[in-house]
Amino acid sequence: MTLLPVIDEDSGPFWEAARRGELVMQGCGTCGRVRFPPRPMCPHCQSLDVTWSPMSGRGTIWSFVVPHPPLLPDYAELAPYNVVVVALDEDPALRLVGNLVTSEDGPINEVDPASITIGAPVHVVFAKVSDDVSLPRWVPA
Repeated sequence: MTLLPVIDEDSGPFWEAARRGELVMQGCGTCGRVRFPPRPMCPHCQSLDVTWSPMSGRGTIWSFVVPHPPLLPDYAELAPYNVVVVALDEDPALRLVGNLVTSEDGPINEVDPASITIGAPVHVVFAKVSDDVSLPRWVPA
């Protein structure tokens, strides 16, 4: 069991695209800056004009962690597993969190944490975790 995101009006288009296997980011229709996580107002110019743009899905590992017990019971049996922060190629300030795996359906503990390197290139895949949610995960490029 995976903790599922709360899907609201602001994040809905992100999760709809993820279900289709696409990575999109919210941007400002006024100043053009792209932002994540999605929110109703641009943090740069305070505009409420929202756009959505497709991203390449490519990035690099910016940071990672290997959680250790105590963990939530559903995750404890998977430990050790990785959680990576990925900086997107389009804008390194855009960072997404996920797991490094070898395939979209691979378990979150399939990659040896000792093999993870900051700066390694990755690309996004999407794992269907419920009827409504596909989570972004990352595979080595």
